[in-house]
Amino acid sequence: MKLYELNGGFSLDHLKMADRPIPVPGPREVLIRIRAVSLNARDLGVIDGFYAPDLPLPFTPVSDGVGEIVGIGSDVSRFNIGDRVSGIFTQQWLTGPPHRRYAGSTLGSPLPGLLTEYAVIDENGLVFVPNYLTDPEAAALPCAGVTAWHAIVEEGRVKAGDTVVVQGTGGVALFALQFAKLHGARVIVASGSDEKLARAKALGADFGINYRSTPDWDEAVRAITGGEGADHVVDLGGAATIERSVNAVRTGGRVSVVGILSGARTNNLDLIAVLQKKITLQGINVGSRAMFEAMNLALETGRIRPVIDSVFPFEEAVDALRRLEQGVHFGKIVVTV
Repeated sequence: MKLYELNGGFSLDHLKMADRPIPVPGPREVLIRIRAVSLNARDLGVIDGFYAPDLPLPFTPVSDGVGEIVGIGSDVSRFNIGDRVSGIFTQQWLTGPPHRRYAGSTLGSPLPGLLTEYAVIDENGLVFVPNYLTDPEAAALPCAGVTAWHAIVEEGRVKAGDTVVVQGTGGVALFALQFAKLHGARVIVASGSDEKLARAKALGADFGINYRSTPDWDEAVRAITGGEGADHVVDLGGAATIERSVNAVRTGGRVSVVGILSGARTNNLDLIAVLQKKITLQGINVGSRAMFEAMNLALETGRIRPVIDSVFPFEEAVDALRRLEQGVHFGKIVVTV
């Protein structure tokens, strides 16, 4: 089979296609013929050595994918040959709250990733995907979809009439927009592109703020909400945006910290504002299998389709990752296998 491996170092220049034997599933594992994978900012962090600079090489990256089961182990009971499935990001987090011991079970580092023609995964680390979705659409679900669902629904408990601020127009952001609208919320999207804001409004966003022309976007949020602030801010920027997110949220509101696109450390957060406003500052790290399954039910009920920016063939996977690196995408970048 063909797959991509980091070999000899960390960077996109070290990501090369290779040939390896097709793996054989163990008693409780299934063999999956991968049909499509979607790309996340985390994948670039793994490839660049940011997350695990001591990761043993060679290594196959990329966390999210969908495929068809073509082989099963002797003790498999949850799936059959021919089923279409996706792996959950944290393989050991099946339900309930997270636990530190689960940290070593994430696909795409430290566990091998899915930028490959075939993969073996434990049956407990898989879910069925909605039949109405295409392979590229289904591949977008495991990280971006579940992260947004966790933030908006599981922790955020967004309800009709709430105001939700979403930063950016990448995969997580657009899923958050779609899930917030599904629950009757008013959504404000902040982006540095007027063209992307127009596309976000076409998806249902009620307001758009260009943070380049309006750098005080938090004050714009407060103006839109009559001075009160939003009920919920989904913060993907990290270090450069967290202070404005705290200012943009209402007293008693919630900031879901989902991404660290501008860095992981900040000296600018005013903790007095967090205390005085009684803000819930919630870290979100994807989610459990139970969350994934609940999200899939909601997707089917609402017939929501993930937003796909572009689709690349397997032979152009490095080009797809370079597009992700450029940050010009709207929605998910997918590689078909």
